[in-house]
Order: sequence, then structure tokens, then C-alpha cells
Amino acid sequence: MENIRQAVERAKAHLPEHTSLQAPLSHVPALGPTHGQPSNAVELDPAHLQAKRIVSYDGKDPRSRPFDILRTEVLRSMDLKGWRTLAITSPTPDCGKTLTAINLALSMARQPERQVCLIDLDLRKAQVGASLGLTRQEGVLGIIEGRLELDSAMIRARIDNSRLDVLPTSSSLSSSDLVSSSAMKGLLQDVLEFPQSRIVILDLPPLLSGDDAISLLPHVDCVLLVAAVGTSKVAEIEECNKYLQTTDVVRFVLNKVPESTTTYAYY
Repeated sequence: MENIRQAVERAKAHLPEHTSLQAPLSHVPALGPTHGQPSNAVELDPAHLQAKRIVSYDGKDPRSRPFDILRTEVLRSMDLKGWRTLAITSPTPDCGKTLTAINLALSMARQPERQVCLIDLDLRKAQVGASLGLTRQEGVLGIIEGRLELDSAMIRARIDNSRLDVLPTSSSLSSSDLVSSSAMKGLLQDVLEFPQSRIVILDLPPLLSGDDAISLLPHVDCVLLVAAVGTSKVAEIEECNKYLQTTDVVRFVLNKVPESTTTYAYY
């Protein structure tokens, strides 16, 4: 934990505001299925993604490079161990975990030999669907409540030459009970058997915001922990370490580092 402590303290000594990967926000209508494609196929809108600071679908964009580096290191570790499920979480809200999860998933999806599935398991504050501009967002919640089947709920998102399977969700006030249910365990098992899902990225709730993420940790292969300069405290990161003792932490991402140093630092 000492290297994590040092990384956070170094970053806090710099600019207080995050200046990287910023783009002006504007309203872009959410997309539905494109003409001539199956009902669960969606063409993502680059303008909407850019407005949400989602950039890694474009390998020529310099802002995608930190995510590409992270992708390479994470996949190397996962391939060596034969891992397939990567959970992404943070100590508290507003650390950028969902933005990291989406950009990392799209970066992986640019590799033609990879099949990637991104699942929103933050039932407290679901953001994946809205961030991608999806109109259908019930996904996970519909499955575990018995209203939807996995194959029909899975959205095949496409942009440029990238294909990404996405299982969004709507939020629920009963998230703690739902994530620990047998239906959730069944969903995770089914996803791993889903033929088009090779690498599964799970956007979990923040670790210290409740017991949701803690309930899901036994069902994942490894975790990527996202903290943020100006938001995360060293004591919070160390508290997360208590819950991650039996889980492999594949990388630690320090988000919102000023541009004068690096966009992301991870150890």
C-alpha cells in the first residue's frame, strides 16, 4: 500500500482541478437500434461519446493512449492467469470508475481477436447506458427480476470497427438485496457461458458506499481500483484494501491527475 499512498500524495501536491479528457457537455439524443440490424444492435454516436469524454473507440485520438496502455497491461495479467472477469470499482463516488470502465472496454474491443462484454452492476447509480447513449437500460435489473432473458437484454454496440456487448441496468432502491441474490449469481454464470463474451468487465458500485460491491467480489477474477486526486483520501484507499485481501487487484488507477504530469498513474 505504500506505493499507492505515495502516488496519491504526489498527485495532491499538484493542481487541485482535473484538466484532462475534458469535453464540453451537450445534449445528444439517445440512439435506438439502427435500420436493418437486429433489435438489440445499436450504432453508437461519436458526438455523444465525445461529449461524455468517451474517447478510446478511436485509436488515433491521443486521449485514448492511457487507456490503451492500461488495456495492454491488464490483458497481459489476465491472460497469464486465465482470468476472464474484471471488476472496476472505487473507494467512493465521483472517482471516474464508470468512465474508466467504458473507455477500457472500448479500447479492448478495438482488438479484432477480443470479444468484450461490459456489464453495469452499479444498481445504486447506473450510468453505463446513459453514458453510451442507449435507450434500453433495464438489462441487468430485468434479468434478475425475471422479466428479460440474457440474449434479448444484451445490446450489441458498434462504432467504427469495434463491437462491444453491453448489459446496462436501471437503478434500484433494493440494490443490496438484488446483488446478493441467487438470480445475480445465475446471471454472472450465464454471462461467462455466453458465446460472444470472452473478457467481461463489471462496473461495480464504490466499495465504501455499501455492501453491494463486497457481495460481488467473490464472483470476479480480479479488480481494478480507481481513485481520484482531490476526491479520494489515503485512509479510504487503505480501507478498501481490507475488503480486497482475498481478491487479486490487477491495477490501481489514479484518476484526475493534472495534465502537467500524466493522465493516469497506476502501480
